[in-house]
Amino acid sequence: MPKTTDDSIKDFRGVWVYVEHADGKATGVSWELLTPGRHMADALGVELGVMIVGDSGSRLATEAFAYGADIAYIIDGPVFSHYRTEPHMRAVVHLINKYQPEIFLLGATVTGRDLASAIAIEVDTGLTADCTQLGVDVEKRLFEMTRPAFGGNIMATILCEQHRPQMATVRPRVMPMPARQPGRLGRIVREELELKEADIATKILKFFPTESEGVNIAEADIIVTAGRGVGSAENLRMIEELAQATGGVVGASRAVVDLGWISYAHQVGQTGKTVRPRLYIAVGVSGAIQHLVGMQNADTIIAINNDPEAPIFSVASVGIVGDLFEVVPELTRQIKAAREQAAANV
Repeated sequence: MPKTTDDSIKDFRGVWVYVEHADGKATGVSWELLTPGRHMADALGVELGVMIVGDSGSRLATEAFAYGADIAYIIDGPVFSHYRTEPHMRAVVHLINKYQPEIFLLGATVTGRDLASAIAIEVDTGLTADCTQLGVDVEKRLFEMTRPAFGGNIMATILCEQHRPQMATVRPRVMPMPARQPGRLGRIVREELELKEADIATKILKFFPTESEGVNIAEADIIVTAGRGVGSAENLRMIEELAQATGGVVGASRAVVDLGWISYAHQVGQTGKTVRPRLYIAVGVSGAIQHLVGMQNADTIIAINNDPEAPIFSVASVGIVGDLFEVVPELTRQIKAAREQAAANV
């Protein structure tokens, strides 16, 4: 694609979201991105589009319209049946070159990160990865992409002033899901791309399912997270009991994972999972910004820490300053008693 110039920038219009999918089902982050996408499209006075490459395009387009999209661009065919970087990159680049969106969003998943970087290189534009906040300067039509920087010690807002599209990836669960509006309609645009299997160097020979540890903190409604203040791996039993009493799962700060007390699958934060539960209980978590960016969008946050100056209290809905070894067992006891009483009254 030719380099974007000051004169050509004005030709780029529209906000697009890439719909990542597998086995006919879109990833949750694809729909979550329609929330900021809709806000920015309305502010800029443009359409909100989605891009669907591969099978199930029509059905996914219907879902996208229900979640707020106005138009769906679809490219399908046998070569796009399963994700591979080269064919999907070529399909996306073809659509970008033809329809020229000014803003393009992808999920910061394994697939999204792989695809976004390849696209950015091919169309000669910038890419801001792992954004936690999105905004737009309407007057200048500049996409404001905010993400942790310098090891998570500051939040940086990045602009891409001289190239289009302005691209960003956003981690799952950072943005809220849009309200679903069944029956909402939109426009479908189908495009053809002459691409044969022989043109693609990589081949898919077989799929191997990944082994799961049985915990998916990114989808949990209640998370009880242990920080370094818990003191030892043995003391995690106390956290597990509270999680069990609340019907939640166990999370952990990076320090706890680095110490080997629990596996990486439980890690919350910039280098772990981004979560958006209804209830987040932080036990002995200091609240460094690297952790906060991964959980600060929880509906309700309860922080338990003996340091009243701990940064975790800055985002907490309820803060308990006290000895966690006294507070957590008592909290667990009271929750269990309340549940037993509720069950007896049924």
